[in-house]
Amino acid sequence: MAACRAAAAACGLRVDDAVVLNDSNRLAVHLQPCDVLARVAPRARQNGAEFEVEVAQRLVETGAPLATLDPRVEPRVYEQDDFAVTLWTHYDTVPPHDIAPDEYASALERLHAGMRQAELTGDWLPHFMDRVDDAQRLVDDPTNNPEIAGADRELLGTTLRTMRLAIIDRGASEQLLHGEPHPGNVLRTSGGLLFVDLETCCRGPIEFDIAHATINASGPPIEVGALYAGADQSLVRECWILMLAMVTAWRCEPGDDLPNGRALAMGWIRELRAALEP
Repeated sequence: MAACRAAAAACGLRVDDAVVLNDSNRLAVHLQPCDVLARVAPRARQNGAEFEVEVAQRLVETGAPLATLDPRVEPRVYEQDDFAVTLWTHYDTVPPHDIAPDEYASALERLHAGMRQAELTGDWLPHFMDRVDDAQRLVDDPTNNPEIAGADRELLGTTLRTMRLAIIDRGASEQLLHGEPHPGNVLRTSGGLLFVDLETCCRGPIEFDIAHATINASGPPIEVGALYAGADQSLVRECWILMLAMVTAWRCEPGDDLPNGRALAMGWIRELRAALEP
């Protein structure tokens, strides 16, 4: 929090107070009265911060429903002591908290349309299967979170391998994606729904993004997929199963800070096992 304050102050922004909004892999802090959202983490763990800033800059002119970097400061990563800080526009959220399937699908369509305009290509942009490979490596190393072991770990490893091949074999068209547009990365603002957290952007089929749009506590996002024009429903389900295995695999990452992560992992494994039952 001190690093956030110092970085904003060095940019000429007034900071009298700081309120933590979220504490996970990065700390999200609302700085007042300058009304900035600062995101911060140790520099050693923030290789994705520069990537996120680059993507945000390239998408700003597309009209995609995305949170933006604070326009009053230089768009870059600010290094403060041993921390990496980025400064974003703060948005007040408005009720209701729940997102209806039709508005979720509409927002995703507009997001993907904007991302197609950006035409981001090149080796610097990850493929969604690169993230699957990262998850596979975490699961294949039994020293990572040994509490997930035995049949549970075998289930995760097998699911990642089989769903990876099944989805590749489909040969679906690909484009720039958000990567993790789950409800926790969507804000309801006075200007409509906005997506946040771009460090997971990658290339892949739109169905991979749709798979994250789970409205209820459990079950595949079939409703959102059905309302998204042109989405392949069977591919949505395959991507949802893959996504469940991936988010569980992240709980095997050394230093994972997700609150209540172990309990969530156990619940997702049960959900995954049920989804794969004949």
